[in-house]
Amino acid sequence: MSDRTPHFAMILGTTRPNRFADKPARWLASVAAERDDFSLETVDLREFDLPYFAEQATNLHAPSHDPEVLRWQATIRPFHGYVFVTAEYNHSVPGVLKNALDQAYVEWMRKPFSALSYGGNGGVRAVEHLWLIGIELQMAPVRNAVAIGGGEFRKVHPMGSNAEIAEIDGILRPSADAMFDDLVWWSSTLTSARELVNA
Repeated sequence: MSDRTPHFAMILGTTRPNRFADKPARWLASVAAERDDFSLETVDLREFDLPYFAEQATNLHAPSHDPEVLRWQATIRPFHGYVFVTAEYNHSVPGVLKNALDQAYVEWMRKPFSALSYGGNGGVRAVEHLWLIGIELQMAPVRNAVAIGGGEFRKVHPMGSNAEIAEIDGILRPSADAMFDDLVWWSSTLTSARELVNA
């Protein structure tokens, strides 16, 4: 990989003790490891003790002050794009993920993102909300994402057959490849554009 190789964060967007997110995240990391056109690093919201948003304003308008918020911003700042691993909670994203998104702004701007979602209907309604949130943060949602739903979800979830994600790899892989292709293209394009603006 060169110095220009995109570096993406895979953000685990749930923190429940019995969350399902780790299982598909491990699979997605293994898919990413087969490629040489980007790198992928896991960022786990469990590792941050973020308060509920209480700053004077978003950091686009006023500096943040809470040390944990500043640590979160510093963590996500270097990445060229993001993949959010999210469940669907009552037709939307988990509250901890929404709060984490709210705790930054400048760091997200003009960077691409996508999602790996899961649930009975694939978590697609949560992803629709995530797209709208990201657009308001001046991010660039890419078209392709990965959704684990229906029979595939029941096959791999612990409350179902609890099979390995490898059992449904053939179904998910085309979406994962397309998502990563999108992220690489958009991150390269947007990185170049940001450099021109900041030159």
